[in-house]
Amino acid sequence: MTYVIAEPCVNVLDQSCVAVCPVDCIHFEEGVDRMLYIDPDECIDCGACEPECPVNAIFTEESLPPVWARYTEVNALWYRDRDAARRLVDELRPDDG
Repeated sequence: MTYVIAEPCVNVLDQSCVAVCPVDCIHFEEGVDRMLYIDPDECIDCGACEPECPVNAIFTEESLPPVWARYTEVNALWYRDRDAARRLVDELRPDDG
């Protein structure tokens, strides 16, 4: 099991979760990314990030709402191919503005 950041983070980018992560597994590129990403290989499933998120965007894989299921793929993909992950985010949630 790992934690996943889902759609509520898109265009919010609150970094409260980053500050409490004991293994620094949450990343993004400022000025480039529209959301933050959890590295599934580095996440230790401690859950410290989940209650810190002001928009309730962080879920365990098992509790991720089905409507946001593709964000599991998005988070993992960012660590292999950042541009592909960004395109997928844009596909899943076109820019509002």
